[in-house]
Amino acid sequence: MIPLIVIRPEPGAQATVAAATKLGLDARAFPLFAVAPVAWEPPDPAGIDALLIGSANAVHHGGPDLAQFRDKPVHVVGQATAAACRAAGLTVAETGRGYLGGVLAGIAAPRRLLRLAGREHVALHAPPGITVVERIVYASDPLPVPPALADLLRARAVVMLHSATAAEHFAGECGRLSLDRAQIALATIGPRVTAACGTGWAAVATAATPDDAALLAQAHELCQNRDGTHCNGVE
Repeated sequence: MIPLIVIRPEPGAQATVAAATKLGLDARAFPLFAVAPVAWEPPDPAGIDALLIGSANAVHHGGPDLAQFRDKPVHVVGQATAAACRAAGLTVAETGRGYLGGVLAGIAAPRRLLRLAGREHVALHAPPGITVVERIVYASDPLPVPPALADLLRARAVVMLHSATAAEHFAGECGRLSLDRAQIALATIGPRVTAACGTGWAAVATAATPDDAALLAQAHELCQNRDGTHCNGVE
């Protein structure tokens, strides 16, 4: 069976592998990013109406200062982030479908939001009447492809990509190691990630919606296709 490679940071990598394994895939976790907390200065909670969070890592690494905002509603990017918020004692007011900009656009003004984010993050444009105070609470540092993963990639493989940063780093590592892109198929979580991949891959499939379930569906089809069966939705 063609292996499915998951390179996202932990604990997300193991969660994705578990979901893929239930589908009968040969999924393997090789996190190519190490996530660590970053010291941050929380704003006065009295000046904040709600939180805006685009990753479960912001909750996992927010530290004890996060407790100051437990009485604030939280707008989150997706189900995994919502689960992390609830586990931390936060109240989830809205759960998006993988696109934080869409969540922000749907918040009624006036509102003063505290966005907790990673060092590498997508810039957001607040609509009129919405103020966003931003704090960086974690960093995700790239790691080199280990020898065991390089060996897998020299044969046929499918790789899941959850961010443009991951796509750029993975493509760079393939170049550094002189890996043949034509042997590797990619499943990406959205068009921005697909654009960051570059060209020359065996196939690139973009998830229909920016969420883990849709991404895993595309990865499943790619794995089937790489095994010689039919695959829909490959671009």
